[in-house]
Amino acid sequence: MSVLYVVLCLVVVQRAVELGVAARNTARLRIEGASEVDAQGYPWFVGLHGAWVASLLLLVPGDAAPSWPLLAAFAALQLGRLWVIAALGRRWTTRVMVLPGARLVEAGPYRYLRHPNYAVVAGEIAILPLAFGAVAVALFFSAGNLALTARRIAIENRALAPYRQA
Repeated sequence: MSVLYVVLCLVVVQRAVELGVAARNTARLRIEGASEVDAQGYPWFVGLHGAWVASLLLLVPGDAAPSWPLLAAFAALQLGRLWVIAALGRRWTTRVMVLPGARLVEAGPYRYLRHPNYAVVAGEIAILPLAFGAVAVALFFSAGNLALTARRIAIENRALAPYRQA
């Protein structure tokens, strides 16, 4: 099996596990009184990420030689992803959930960035295609992700503003 296919299998398994964790956390947060902000934007992210993986599978030759330094950077981003998930703990989800009365997380990567998960995702969407020479895929999906993320960050910032410390 080619390096590309192994990496894509790992990405799909990782995302499937994360979606399961996110669904459990989202359900629990709703029971605790959280509300979702921007539910209508969520399917666009799901579609973008699914199309990103599919494009890599369909447009990149299976025997494409990988750039090992870029694959190492992608692996480092996975550590960043785990750091974000660990910092948010039971509040981590793929949706924007607002839990009234809860303090914002300011530990882990949130000490340094307001939206570290979006930074990790932006890196992933660009670096993995570039690791296999798919410059057009990296540019196209990075542009789409930038548009969706900019919109979502604006919505998320407005929703979380009352919870930020002065």
